[in-house]
Amino acid sequence: MTKAIEQQLIENISVILKKALTADATLADLREHKKAGFKAIFTKDAGFDCSENTFQPYVEEIADDLLKWQETKDQGLLISLVKKIEQLFTVLANFEQSYSQ
Repeated sequence: MTKAIEQQLIENISVILKKALTADATLADLREHKKAGFKAIFTKDAGFDCSENTFQPYVEEIADDLLKWQETKDQGLLISLVKKIEQLFTVLANFEQSYSQ
């Protein structure tokens, strides 16, 4: 069971990374045209430790969380990790829908 969960988490993070790279490139273009002046992707209460205006640091955070979970198998960490992944999927999907080129 744990291996299946682990594999699914890895696959989800891989998909998120690809989407994040594309979204960050779009954000860079939007900033160049003064159309993306926000300071962070997520608010402080979203559960992430980082607060950045690109997606990649959030992907790095969930990858780090995955490594911690693989070491500890802590249920609380797994729940937090899954919530972060869900949030990233949702925000990236909304972003793609709004700014697909």
